[in-house]
Amino acid sequence: MDNKTTALKDGDQCLVIAGTHKGKSGTIRDINTSKTGHVTITVVQQNSDRFKTLMRNVVAKQS
Repeated sequence: MDNKTTALKDGDQCLVIAGTHKGKSGTIRDINTSKTGHVTITVVQQNSDRFKTLMRNVVAKQS
């Protein structure tokens, strides 16, 4: 699988590679485009913690 963030969709497993949440991983939920054009996502971790990050900061997690 390539690391293009445009290929990610709701329900995919991802790994955060940049930003405040770097190193965390989880399942993508709630993909939104802000007024400024940035794509944001909510990531739900395995322990049910949630955080929001920019789509450009995540890549698909390799199985």
